[in-house]
Amino acid sequence: MYVIIVGGSKIGHFLAKHLVKNKHTVVLIEQDKSLCDEIAKELDITIICGDGCDPYYLEEAGISRADVIAAVTGKDDDNLVICQLAKEKFHIPRTVARVNDPRNSHIFSELGVDVPIDTIEIIAKIIEEEVLFSDFVNLLSFNRGKLAIVRVDLPESSPVINKMVKDISLPKDSVLVSIVRKDQIIVPKGDTVLLVNDDIIALTLVENKQELLKYFLGNI
Repeated sequence: MYVIIVGGSKIGHFLAKHLVKNKHTVVLIEQDKSLCDEIAKELDITIICGDGCDPYYLEEAGISRADVIAAVTGKDDDNLVICQLAKEKFHIPRTVARVNDPRNSHIFSELGVDVPIDTIEIIAKIIEEEVLFSDFVNLLSFNRGKLAIVRVDLPESSPVINKMVKDISLPKDSVLVSIVRKDQIIVPKGDTVLLVNDDIIALTLVENKQELLKYFLGNI
């Protein structure tokens, strides 16, 4: 497949890396030049430094021959505009969008985004059905079972307790998506400190699940 990813944050970077590994053609669009430079050091893909909401950069990315466009920026407005442009102007068959604010989920669906991904909704289900889960839970598998969203409850003995996100090194091909702390849902930033009883939501390759478990829980 020919895939265009808009947004070079950790999610966009991880997605590009995984798709390349599976022999897909990937073009990434990102406004932040430093992120573009960082990704270019690791991945041999076409990277365009520009605004994915601008049709000029979408055309430069070769959108006329794209099979899928994935808008995964941190701004819902941008993700929606990108998907609408892809559908209405360029007639792309499949659009995928990251939904940052769950209040916007219905808007994405109503305006024709094929796959709106609301991680908050997934996390909310964890809170509501917490009694059904053990310390380490496989919440969702996709891409033919190769990727998984998992949850890890941090005990007092966890080696990452009281560490900032920027100071931890997750296993290869893993991304920290969110933290559930009591009744709060926290989007992790570099200075976010991990605490006892935090529920960690992470995206990883299925084969890395045990390594991720060991990283967060220590010796098991």
